Amino acid sequence: MSGQQSLWGRGAVVVGATSGIGHAVAHALARNGAGVVVNGRNESAVERTVNSLTLGGQRAVGVTGSAADETVATEIVDTCVRTFGTIDILVNCAGAAEPAESSILNVSTRDWRALLDSHLTTTFNTCRAAAPKMVAQRRGSIINTSSFAYLGDYGGTGYAAGKGAVNSLTLAIAAELAEHEVRANVVCPGAKTRLSSGFAYEAKIMELYRRGMLDEMSKDAALDAPPAEYVAQLYLYLAGAEARDVTGQIFVAAGGFVGRYDRPTPSILGFRDHNDTPPWTPEELHTMISGSSEQAGRA
Repeated sequence: MSGQQSLWGRGAVVVGATSGIGHAVAHALARNGAGVVVNGRNESAVERTVNSLTLGGQRAVGVTGSAADETVATEIVDTCVRTFGTIDILVNCAGAAEPAESSILNVSTRDWRALLDSHLTTTFNTCRAAAPKMVAQRRGSIINTSSFAYLGDYGGTGYAAGKGAVNSLTLAIAAELAEHEVRANVVCPGAKTRLSSGFAYEAKIMELYRRGMLDEMSKDAALDAPPAEYVAQLYLYLAGAEARDVTGQIFVAAGGFVGRYDRPTPSILGFRDHNDTPPWTPEELHTMISGSSEQAGRA
């Protein structure tokens, strides 16, 4: 089956579906035949999103609440099964911005925990609720949302840490569920949303550029992000049958650019057999590490 009905008969959950990327993904899935459970924390926003789908002839229901609460996460997944008979697609798009001026020098424990809940706990709860059902039916696609920020280039604390943890969690899920024909992938999107627009966001990008944490190309890309509809197409692809062999991967999508982060592998700086040689001395380690850094700088 292809075209507008490629996902007919499939049940989908989109967490964070009331705005930005999640909103665009929910519409893309529904247009292609999936029944969609719309989740968000604001009841009126959930209702508006559901109405925008059903008035267009698509199938959608809403569940209001934060999936950082495991009872809400369970209800989202159960609603999908009750309404559409199955859960085949789980998309996590919920998120919260790092507070202005936040860094390891001043972040509060409250803000740290809120950021991890928004990005990591939400993802964990929904995956934990959906995975057993997907395993039982021997099919399913989990698509979690991360960010370029997981590399730490943008500074911050809980946002970067939460996104990095989402990557690791997704890779572990992909490894565990591969034998059950359930897939799990990550998208690091670049799109104009409420988190990537406005005076405070633009001021932060310019400050990072001034401090040398962003190069000019990255700055310009951050200030001119494409519409969310461009990114939604990658989620749509990963949800469908054509991506049945794609799992355990971290993708980048920003407008016309699509990329992939390769799995990190260690570069060998030195080796000695512990069976017949002593440990490296600090002086030897310094020579080895500083020499490799100089070579990397010249490359």
